[in-house]
Amino acid sequence: MPVLSPVDVRALLAEHGLHPSRALGQNFLVDPNTARRIARLAEVGVGDRVLEIGPGLGSLTLALAATGAEVRALELDRHLLPVLQSVVADVPGVSVEQGDALEYDFASGLGAGRRDDRGRDERGWVCVSNLPYNIATTVVLRLLDEVPLVERLLVMVQREVGERLAAGPGSRVYGAVSVRVAYHAEARVVGVVPPTVFLPRPKVDSALVRIDRRPAPAVSVDDPDAMFALVRAGFAQRRKMLRRSLRGVLGGRVEAVLAGAGIDPALRAEALGIEAWAALAREAAS
Repeated sequence: MPVLSPVDVRALLAEHGLHPSRALGQNFLVDPNTARRIARLAEVGVGDRVLEIGPGLGSLTLALAATGAEVRALELDRHLLPVLQSVVADVPGVSVEQGDALEYDFASGLGAGRRDDRGRDERGWVCVSNLPYNIATTVVLRLLDEVPLVERLLVMVQREVGERLAAGPGSRVYGAVSVRVAYHAEARVVGVVPPTVFLPRPKVDSALVRIDRRPAPAVSVDDPDAMFALVRAGFAQRRKMLRRSLRGVLGGRVEAVLAGAGIDPALRAEALGIEAWAALAREAAS
């Protein structure tokens, strides 16, 4: 199955009078080798169902379809839809839908499929996407928080964002987003992609991040939202010690709560892993 070349992408844009939208964060993938590399790293094939967010002109879509997987391509830009549909018109197993990944009803849209004797879907989904830089983090967190049908992700994002999604305690880019991801999944950077494979070329490298959903959250807490409120407060003033950064949430209890959770109040937020944040949340709720 052919994959779009730089010449193909430029020809499609010119033929339809289209230009990449800066507002939508569009950087079209124009390198066939990179598209095939992503499909290979995604480890999808016959029997797999793939959700692709932001397919653009279909460069990655074609590479994913070539593996034999079923591909659901969700594209926001209505101007691109006719072009994308023409590119994949004769490709088996590909369906195209217009929608905004920040608002799309994934539970309804992805719920169809073979079900077991208890009515549960037997196959989950794998999200494989070149995500627009301006919504990448929000989309990843929404899928992890709200769409358990998506069991695994391989996303291409701005390199700094990718490193933050996969970061662990002590890393300079470890933050509240890293903790949210760690609660739901295991994440790691599996590749770096140069700006030269995109049209237009971004000013930074991209990263390929693999995210595998855990069978159950990494820690057990009664109120995950309350735990994440503590996490956000801690990282909002990351240069301050926890006794100070958490005072706005815990008030005069901050020293006692930290002590009860076995956490040194002189530590900073980046020193705490998901288990420590969970211990802090349990102590705060007691």
